[in-house]
Amino acid sequence: MPSFKANRRAVLASGAAFLAMPALSRAASRPVFSHGVQSGDVDMTSGMIWTRTDRPARIDMEIATTESFSNARRLSTMDAIPNSDMAVKRLVTGLPSDQDIFYRFTATDLSDGNAVSEPIIGQFKTAPMSRRSVRFAWSGDTAGQGWGIDDDGMVTYATMAAHQPDFFIHSGDTVYADGPMEDEVERDGQVIWRNTTLIDNKRKVAESLQEFRDQWKYNMMDNHVQAMNAIAPTFMQWDDHEVVNNWSDSKDLLNDDRYSEKSVKLLTARATRAFHEMAPLRIHPTEPSRVYRKISYGPMLDVFFLDLRSYRGPNNAAMSETLTDDQRVLGADQMAWLKRELASSQATWKVIASDQPIGLIVWDNFREQSGSEGIADGTSGPAKGRELEVVDLLRFIKTGGIKNTVWFTADVHYTAAHYYDPNKAQFSDFDPFWEFVSGPLHAGTFGPNELDGTFGPDVKFVKAPAESQGVNLPPSMGLQFFGLVDIDGATQQMTVRLMDRADTELYKVTLDPEGVAI
Repeated sequence: MPSFKANRRAVLASGAAFLAMPALSRAASRPVFSHGVQSGDVDMTSGMIWTRTDRPARIDMEIATTESFSNARRLSTMDAIPNSDMAVKRLVTGLPSDQDIFYRFTATDLSDGNAVSEPIIGQFKTAPMSRRSVRFAWSGDTAGQGWGIDDDGMVTYATMAAHQPDFFIHSGDTVYADGPMEDEVERDGQVIWRNTTLIDNKRKVAESLQEFRDQWKYNMMDNHVQAMNAIAPTFMQWDDHEVVNNWSDSKDLLNDDRYSEKSVKLLTARATRAFHEMAPLRIHPTEPSRVYRKISYGPMLDVFFLDLRSYRGPNNAAMSETLTDDQRVLGADQMAWLKRELASSQATWKVIASDQPIGLIVWDNFREQSGSEGIADGTSGPAKGRELEVVDLLRFIKTGGIKNTVWFTADVHYTAAHYYDPNKAQFSDFDPFWEFVSGPLHAGTFGPNELDGTFGPDVKFVKAPAESQGVNLPPSMGLQFFGLVDIDGATQQMTVRLMDRADTELYKVTLDPEGVAI
């Protein structure tokens, strides 16, 4: 039986053929797995698995530690029904650590017990109990600004998959529910892009629950996305475009003629349900819609996923030097959770996965350069507004002696490495740390943004469009980015690489862990 890595190489070499056989079955009487498989939120003993059928069906599920399924364990069945748009997901528990796990789905039509699908298979590897080298990828921003699935598909996913990461962090803007697409994109009278795969619900902004669901299903029509999903778990978080651009509860859509539904709260409720139906993240028992969480991936790595959307105050809230609920971006409960989990973490590296960078200036109203869409207030002065939450967090990390925190983020559609230096900062009561930015995966390229000096960010590297290239560059221009992180099992050093769609290494830095002998 081939090893885990050998099997992955075979999958990658064959492209989407691994998935296309069951997905493209022409037998009309048999259920079809319409959008491949996904896994997510994998730790040392458990992981989420997901699939979707084209009709109501009973899903048989098996897991095994061999590709042949010779030692398969059968799980209880689940029903794919219209209430969840025929999507099913479950948490598989009791798994051995540091082990190749294969999972297999088979569907039986609920209206015809003789109509049985071909099986579909996915795989992941559980986190180790002891130290071994770990690799993960991260990026954000999929199918934005009108750039959908062309003949080449979402190539960056294939480039990432070739590195065989243990997992992939999708840092937000997982879909663009507010980004309608057209069949062709023209510039200067020339067709520069063709969305050769398109569905009706991508031709308008998402408003109904079904339209939000279809944003996810559209992305999973891409062969490269399906192939990546089949071999590596994705740890999902969200940002604004899962709902609407620059989303907060106070977003005003009254003058946006694209929307007949003007209630952002109602749109958020529908988007939230679609997100949790279609993404393989765990369901929190006390807050089913919760996105922030911690995933422990062995003794060297804890990943803390933040949610800078659900609990924020208005983007145009008046900035003051006193932190109020209106000026929060994390919210009091999430902040308390983050402090508690950071303080109790025994992992060598504490990765903070944030859907927005700390020091990059992002305006809610770009033309007027007003309203803080991100954390930075754009003044480079003493901390105010949302920056006060970061002050609180950074001071807590320093005072608590919490070592080796590194931030990974996306949002701004270019790639960069920032080093936050208290010696250069307006607020200086913190230990220096790194922040790495990547993306887009498959969306328009922009940037670079200006940096706010409150926390002393130093740009170590940036790759963005040249001024002569303009903005909103299509994926075919090649400025699509992802990051790779390797943690060495022997030295526990963390090496971060910023990569582009062509797999060019743009920047590399190796970080030594504090408090660990190398």
